[in-house]
Amino acid sequence: MVLHITTLLIVSVFVFCLMGLLTGHAWLRETRERSLAYLGAMMLLAALGVVLIGLRGKVYDVIPVVLANVVLLLSAAMNWTAMRVFVGRSPSVPGIFAGAGIWLVLCLIPAFHESTPARVSVYSVLALGYGLLTALEFWRSRNHLEVAYMPALILTLLHTGFYGARSISDQGFSMDEALQGSGPGVCFFSFMLFESMLYVIGIAYVTLAMVKERAELKFKAAAFCDPLTGIGNRRAFMFHGEQMLVDGKRRGEPVALLLCDLDHFKRLNDTFGHQMGDQALIAFSQVVVDSLRPQDLLGRIGGEEFACLLMNADEHTAVEVAERIRQAFAQLPLLEPGLLSVSIGVVTTHESGYELSHLLSQADEALYDAKDNGRNRVETLPRVSRFPGPAMGVSAG
Repeated sequence: MVLHITTLLIVSVFVFCLMGLLTGHAWLRETRERSLAYLGAMMLLAALGVVLIGLRGKVYDVIPVVLANVVLLLSAAMNWTAMRVFVGRSPSVPGIFAGAGIWLVLCLIPAFHESTPARVSVYSVLALGYGLLTALEFWRSRNHLEVAYMPALILTLLHTGFYGARSISDQGFSMDEALQGSGPGVCFFSFMLFESMLYVIGIAYVTLAMVKERAELKFKAAAFCDPLTGIGNRRAFMFHGEQMLVDGKRRGEPVALLLCDLDHFKRLNDTFGHQMGDQALIAFSQVVVDSLRPQDLLGRIGGEEFACLLMNADEHTAVEVAERIRQAFAQLPLLEPGLLSVSIGVVTTHESGYELSHLLSQADEALYDAKDNGRNRVETLPRVSRFPGPAMGVSAG
């Protein structure tokens, strides 16, 4: 059974327009995701191209043969650009106009312009090229894309494969034959229109799903991130810390907790201003990040209070890390020597168990011992000072 070409042309125009307008609406109203703008442009250009093709036999051939295919190739380029932008790359202006430019140049050759099989083959190869570029964008970005991109990749490959088959098997047809529903190539053309509608609907859906998923991941990351220092906040630390402790207990590995509090932070803000206080917090977080391993966990759990969980670390290792942090922070050139310091309480699961709230409570006791014993030092439980630094000799802060 051959689908009615005229009906398919009309339906495809309405489908392309509707999906283009809906995709543009999603871009304007909700996300401002640029890839949706390019994707909407792709669909609207496809609708215009189909309208121009439908004028075959009613206007000069330059419109349905040359201009229509230029528009359709620009549509394919917009599809590629939409996915290129989605994965974080800039649009390629030469790439966008390359296909259309090649088509225009070839149409200046009379032998090409008059050969329907040649036009069909070249157009299919150009569309195939844009499809492969689109798939390549996903593949080259697969390691850093956090969203489920595979449906879009599969859909693109199927659509691209269709044009690969068309470049070999479709020899073209006259529009009169198409309107009559008979002749070689009519069946393939009707299937092409049907496949194009399915692709437009499918790619719009999966792209919107990817955009939504990435937005949700950004919101989740923002909810788990301290905006000043860029490290995890208390919520993130508690969430991931409990998972780390469960894993450590299951493997029978010790986990150590470091509770850090910047000394005299209120006095630092009052004397040098909150901007300097913020710089001290940022600098301290960077010192800790540089001192930890990738598998360790850091979070800012209070104003000037930070916590670290060290995987597979006994008390001796934890104290060494804490002392390295203390010394590195005291040596920062932000202020005069002796004005920056941190007190650190250290506990391990060997003495305090694998419950995070209990570890924090025990580490808090060790931290207060460090404060009471002069600050700028590391303390453990039982209350024995380890690697004592120079005492500050001033009131708590």
